[in-house]
Amino acid sequence: MSNATQIPEARDRAIDSEPQYIDAPMTASAAFLVLAINPGDRALETVRSVIGSTADLIKDIRGRANGETFTANVGIGHRIWLALTGKPEPKELTAFREIKGAKHTAVSTPGDLLYHIRAASTDLIIEFEKILLEAFGNAVTAVDDVAGFRYFDGRDLLEFVDGTANPDGLDLPAATLIGEEDPDYAGGSYVVVQKYLHNLAAWRAQTAETQEAIIGRTKFDNVELADASEGQKSHKTLCTITDDEGEHDILRDNMPFAVPGRGQYGTYFIGYSRHLWVIEKMLERMFIGDPPPLHDRILDYSTAVSGATFFVPPRQFLAELPD
Repeated sequence: MSNATQIPEARDRAIDSEPQYIDAPMTASAAFLVLAINPGDRALETVRSVIGSTADLIKDIRGRANGETFTANVGIGHRIWLALTGKPEPKELTAFREIKGAKHTAVSTPGDLLYHIRAASTDLIIEFEKILLEAFGNAVTAVDDVAGFRYFDGRDLLEFVDGTANPDGLDLPAATLIGEEDPDYAGGSYVVVQKYLHNLAAWRAQTAETQEAIIGRTKFDNVELADASEGQKSHKTLCTITDDEGEHDILRDNMPFAVPGRGQYGTYFIGYSRHLWVIEKMLERMFIGDPPPLHDRILDYSTAVSGATFFVPPRQFLAELPD
């Protein structure tokens, strides 16, 4: 085969598997917009068209951003996948499975589409959502819309640094992007979202030493504490997934959110992973315990009130949806 033939084929494969903005840097503002698609073929047609033009809308917003960061990822859920795309599901895509432990439950809540929006300022996010929802019209219903913000030096509202264990460098795409194991969806990523509400009064009543033992890191300088060899494990240890192949990372881009006038303070968890089972195993260890019933003690102060799973396909997949 000549080089003239090989180069276009390689180029086409690269285009087909070009991921969305999975590895975009953490920003000062973010939004998590979860939508349900309303019944009917007309709604599906509208959604296909809007999703297919999302890349153009992102470009339009960037053109007004004066060089500031703006990205948006689109995820599609299990319930609507076949009807919306007409294609087989990615190998691991399922609805979020409720995980019920002895004391706490990871609840499963509705959601067909996820828009994960990251920006340097909130005005860009509001403008994007306004135009997006106007385009969707009555084809969708908003299930949830959470505005997140960067809290000091990347901490959550429990005042610990979040996302410290995120992969970087070449480890980042290896941990988050599908490869040869599902070639039709190479460049895609599974994403799980959960909204947690914190009982800050109860948390602040604990000593710093107790809080550090629960999290598994020091509070001031974010240094890892030694793993427990038996018995109760820390949040850090329970969320570390290893097997014969080594440690399996995910990318967290969690953001704090708050409505102080309602006494509402929380963390919106979002995890991107090459393998959905990694996040599912992480949640099982948190809610059921390892060993059961020694659940993650952070759940005594943070309640999961939502949970949904999506697949974030490559950019070209979205662009071809209207076809």
